[in-house]
Amino acid sequence: MFQRLSRTGITLSRHCQRHISSTPRVFADPWPLPHTPEHMAATTTPSDIPPLAPLPRSNESAETLRARLVYQSRKRGTLESDLLLSTFARDNLPSMSETEMMEYDKLLDEPDWDIYYWATEKRTPPERWANSALLGKLRVHARNEGKVVRKMPAL
Repeated sequence: MFQRLSRTGITLSRHCQRHISSTPRVFADPWPLPHTPEHMAATTTPSDIPPLAPLPRSNESAETLRARLVYQSRKRGTLESDLLLSTFARDNLPSMSETEMMEYDKLLDEPDWDIYYWATEKRTPPERWANSALLGKLRVHARNEGKVVRKMPAL
């Protein structure tokens, strides 16, 4: 084969060497393990991005609000947040007042990973959530001191 290629004008060395790039991009893990510095840096919400404005929901009854919050707690997009928030909603939403449900609705407007890390106390929450009683309840729920085996509740 080498002789055939050399007759056509293409020259190859007998021992082709591969040049492998040693840039950090090549060695970076595309799926870093949770709680590693790479993962923490990749999941930090930039502070210069303003939060999305929630949709106005005028004339929404308390029961409709409760049903929407159950659904939004269950369908977050990340399994960790889905499990944490859906079991929290199942256990706490029936006893919440309308003002507590409105605060929970505002909490659900935050990014999934931020809620998860605030609830598991891996990151400190911003000032707007630092003294929240609702976040305190969510943290107690996330600790799972009773060692309850949790699974996704039915919709």
